[in-house]
Amino acid sequence: MTREEFDEYCKALKATTHVVQWGGASVWKVGGKIFAICSNWGSDDKRSDADDAASRISFKCSDLSYQILCELEGIVPAPYLARAKWVQLQSADALSNDDLKSYIADAHGIIAAKLTKKMQAELGLL
Repeated sequence: MTREEFDEYCKALKATTHVVQWGGASVWKVGGKIFAICSNWGSDDKRSDADDAASRISFKCSDLSYQILCELEGIVPAPYLARAKWVQLQSADALSNDDLKSYIADAHGIIAAKLTKKMQAELGLL
């Protein structure tokens, strides 16, 4: 999934907002809380310039998904966010686009569920 495809998918989820911050990271939020990021965090300095420009997708996941995903090749605990059960895709083929979309939708749902009922209602999430 390209950064553009990532942004289009996240934009289609209910009540999302987008900001570019932290050195050009594409940050997606629901109710002001982050659920997915596309960034260059975790890039290896030994890669070529083209590889360094490659974006990596990170997202929040459930405890079980975190354990399972971290065992797959091409997926690691997300830099700066691992303790909160976030993962980062290190390669574009670590997950199929359909699986990635499913995990991003789950991340959106996990974060949305943590919002107050009042905020959920204001955002039309109930």
